[in-house]
Amino acid sequence: ESSLPAIVSAVDGDSTLMGASAGEAEAIHHWLAQAKNFLPGGGFERQCEQVDEYLATRTYLVGHAITLADLAMWAEFTTNRQWLVIVKKNKCANVQRWLATLNADETLGAVVAESDAGNPVLAKKAPVGTSDGAGSKKKAATTGSFEVDLPGAEDGKVVTRFPPEPSGFLHIGHAKAALLNHYFARRYNGKLIVRFDDTNPDKENNDFVDSIMEDIATLGLDPDVVTYTSDSFDAILKMADKLIKEGKMYIDTTPVDKMREERMARVESKCRSQSVEENLRLWNEMKAGSEEGVACAARFKIDMSHNNGCMRDPVAYRCNVNTPHHRTGTKYKVYPTYDCACPFVDAHEGVTHALRTSEYADREDQYIWIQKAMGLRKVHIWEYSRLNLEYTTLSKRKLQWFVDEGHSTGWDDPRFPTVQGVTRRGLKVEALKEFMLSQGASKNCNLMEWTKIWAMNKKIIDPIAPRHVCVADEDRVVVNVLGFPDGEHWYTTPKHKKNPDVGIKVTLRMKEILLEQADAQLISEGEECTLMDWGNAIFKNIVKEGDVVKSMDCEINPEGDVKSTKLKLTWLANWKELVPVIMKDFDYLITKRKPEETDEFKDIVNKTTEIVTVARGDGNLRAYNKGEIIQIERKGYFIVDRVYVNEAHPMILLNIPDGKKASWGVGAK
Repeated sequence: ESSLPAIVSAVDGDSTLMGASAGEAEAIHHWLAQAKNFLPGGGFERQCEQVDEYLATRTYLVGHAITLADLAMWAEFTTNRQWLVIVKKNKCANVQRWLATLNADETLGAVVAESDAGNPVLAKKAPVGTSDGAGSKKKAATTGSFEVDLPGAEDGKVVTRFPPEPSGFLHIGHAKAALLNHYFARRYNGKLIVRFDDTNPDKENNDFVDSIMEDIATLGLDPDVVTYTSDSFDAILKMADKLIKEGKMYIDTTPVDKMREERMARVESKCRSQSVEENLRLWNEMKAGSEEGVACAARFKIDMSHNNGCMRDPVAYRCNVNTPHHRTGTKYKVYPTYDCACPFVDAHEGVTHALRTSEYADREDQYIWIQKAMGLRKVHIWEYSRLNLEYTTLSKRKLQWFVDEGHSTGWDDPRFPTVQGVTRRGLKVEALKEFMLSQGASKNCNLMEWTKIWAMNKKIIDPIAPRHVCVADEDRVVVNVLGFPDGEHWYTTPKHKKNPDVGIKVTLRMKEILLEQADAQLISEGEECTLMDWGNAIFKNIVKEGDVVKSMDCEINPEGDVKSTKLKLTWLANWKELVPVIMKDFDYLITKRKPEETDEFKDIVNKTTEIVTVARGDGNLRAYNKGEIIQIERKGYFIVDRVYVNEAHPMILLNIPDGKKASWGVGAK
């Protein structure tokens, strides 16, 4: 019997049990209704997966404390023996984390221990923790978690920001940053700002803004506010006046190349000691975009002898008079660098914690110096590891090179590591979130394998992907089914033999069927094979020209034992209405497992990254829409990239990796 009544009694009087607002109370009622329908049986695992997806960026089901929603769902999980089976499969890591959090609650734990000591299911709650024999609890092993504390964080006061530059599509490295910022904002009942870092007119445009907002929606993020660095341009430029007058900034006329050389050699610029009056004069020329001003750059006056190169008088402002800004047009002639604008706007917008990848570690001293020089409040910097994936670059500049050189079809190319690229390839957002959770908030930089992401994805799509058949056009073999009557004979079969909820499909049997050439070559004269979704058949009268099979006959053996055959063959009726299909498989865009910053990508670009198979598919494929995922029997999982229209516009299916090593190209080496 569920211990929910005892738990509710123990926490009676807790005003937060039904939420902190009317909206939370409504959400709690939703979960209470769902708990009633959370029934064991064939669909239990899928229900668990849906809750797991929901908990990917949440500590509790509703709000930021235990509510009746958590208690009701906790009771359903911990009193169901099927949950223990799912745990043994190492599935639903987010639900396991959530259960561990609930079981760590002292009030909840005491009531459970007393009221359910004799419950055989509750007594086996090993997934959430174990004892070391001395009475202390050990944390259950997990693959990773965002459950770490931010320094100086106060509930209700945390403000994080996700600051993409609108110069490209979001890639999955950005996705990790976005999810981390979203997680901490929600965990501390704070605020998430999405801020477009639009300080470089040459690279940015509104199309990228729109695509990034689309990606943010795809990731399931709900920012509290969307801002732009350009909203603060006036204030940032005014700050430069202050810094120049205080001697913390100077205007440098040194050419870019020489400036770079001097910084490397720790040599001070000839302009470093010029007067405040001269600096202000040149600054006004920069703001006016004059010929003299365009040749200048404003630099922070920090320390040219510093061991950290980022502290050697970095550029703070530079002119751009040729490219209109995507929001402000030609209003400004001078723009702040990211390193200048970011610490200013972070403080200006009330950000409490700036989350940055460890690659920015060298810039931390610079960030702190700039905020102090500007007289701004301190923003906590919290580092996490950058996402690194094999055979992949996450550099937007280098990804743009692939687009410009024609090695990809665009930023949503299914070979690209962009959010739109990987989702177009068939990666579910739930799998992406699970992968990010497995990374956790670690600061260790590791080279990750794509196979891990795709294996997680397979666990999500396999239970619900309908099964269908395609036969490749090239040298396909017509097989005459001896003794089978003329005409079309239709049957219904399940789309997924292990999940009847997926639905049914129609299967056509005719006197002539089609086999792939590769399968036909494996069949010996007189051999009994299994025709999937039909039965056993004995093959005879095999006709070949060289190694190519031209035709053959078969005779259905209704008494045949499916378990006794070596070959299990997919087939299609030789029907005039079969669906024309183009099936595409992909390889990595580059041939080097761990590309370096200094690599010339033209030297490591993969020349063959797409394999196309022209085929015919069963008639059921007409019913699928763009973006739906299916499994083609014995070929793998595919996502519909283009629906079938007619012979001139066939269906296009993109292969979805299943987590196994690639069988061709770079990944197979």
